[in-house]
Amino acid sequence: MRMISSLLLLIAIIAGTLTGPGCANIIPPAGGPRDSLPPIIIKASPNDSTRNFKGNRIVLSFNEFVEVQSPQENIVISPLPKTFPTVEYKLNTVTVKLKDSLEPNTTYHIQFGNAIKDFNEGNVLKDPGYTFSTGNYIDSLELSGKVILAETGKIDTTLIVMLHTDSRDSAVVKDKPRYISKLDNNGRFFFKNLPPKTFYIYALKDEAGTRRYFRDNQLFAFSSKPIVVTGKNEPVTLYAYASKPPTLANALTAIGNKNKINNVADKRLRYTTTLSAGIQDLLVPFKFTFDIPLKTFDSSRLQLFTDSNFVPVAKYNWLPDSTRKIITLQTVWKENTTYAIIMDKDFAADTLGRKLLKSDTIVFHTKKLTEYGSLKIRFKNLDLSKNPVLFLVVGENIYKSIPFSGNEISLDLFPPGEYELRILFDENKNGRWDPGEFFGKHKQPEIVKTLTRKVNVKAGFANEFDIDAE
Repeated sequence: MRMISSLLLLIAIIAGTLTGPGCANIIPPAGGPRDSLPPIIIKASPNDSTRNFKGNRIVLSFNEFVEVQSPQENIVISPLPKTFPTVEYKLNTVTVKLKDSLEPNTTYHIQFGNAIKDFNEGNVLKDPGYTFSTGNYIDSLELSGKVILAETGKIDTTLIVMLHTDSRDSAVVKDKPRYISKLDNNGRFFFKNLPPKTFYIYALKDEAGTRRYFRDNQLFAFSSKPIVVTGKNEPVTLYAYASKPPTLANALTAIGNKNKINNVADKRLRYTTTLSAGIQDLLVPFKFTFDIPLKTFDSSRLQLFTDSNFVPVAKYNWLPDSTRKIITLQTVWKENTTYAIIMDKDFAADTLGRKLLKSDTIVFHTKKLTEYGSLKIRFKNLDLSKNPVLFLVVGENIYKSIPFSGNEISLDLFPPGEYELRILFDENKNGRWDPGEFFGKHKQPEIVKTLTRKVNVKAGFANEFDIDAE
């Protein structure tokens, strides 16, 4: 009996041990909060702001293990060396090995950008700098400013800003700059540790990493006058432009050339129209766009009718453009009306001799007046002496361009949607934005200002807005 009682007690103790509160809740110790702090420089050898620098190696030590990402893209050395240095990292140190002979009595500044981050969590040390001088003083002059895209009034943070000491225009093509700076998120640039000199300042889209201005369609900006760096300099604003930006005509040419190669055996005339799901906008003309320029075009073989009974339209006209790739129909649309275009198979032939295989008909319907709203915008602080032109923009496309004749824009019919507002200061009064011309003329681009306020046009409403143009 005593043996049975002892055995039951032992079983109870074992069961209590296996099913007690500690067994089911065993968890590993917590790892603590995630490290969100960037590494810290605890030592520099030689010290930052060293004078009479004689070596060719700089070592930075940090409070934790680090790594360096994309040094060629992130690190900027001014003045610009002929050969980019070697940048190595190991454990908690970063070593910069200079390859060029340093210039005498010159202050150098190294911007690391976003190159340095901690090894474990990837926290980036934002734009640390290191300065040294080969002379007995540190240059301390500064220059700052902003780069704006002249055509849109917006910014492109991928541009770089360059300082040259050569006054010749050819320097931006043949030579690398003396100093460079990258733009921050607001399009601003900042040069520090500059000597008291005269500089020629430029901005550039430097996709190839050459620091040179090679192509007309490359974003480029220049100051109209040299910058004399002294104890106090006003901020500089540069307006970047591309002389020959890619156009729709160029894109269509490329498509046409591709089709010319790939569709030699295709004898059909290829075209597109401006219709959207068989609907014609009352405010825009109907257009044919052809893959390849037309060799022949006979407008008498294109006929326009209304209604399902094919009633001829009295007044209309077909106009080819200068490229002979776009044919525009000029007429006055009736709202909520069915139209038909009858095309004779011989109405056109492109330069490859392609025609329609047979006569064809395009049937479409115009929008209703109730699908539009009226639009009235009253502007304050608008300088009419600068020949302002209003651009109503959807995405990056200008939907409508309207020269100002007063402080108010009023349109009876306007498509619904949200529109960005830009104002062009049209110096030559041709109604469109014109780029600058640097070589020889030093002509600045026309300036476009993007307003912070947008307008939202609603169908069937009288949409009115009061907007400050400043």
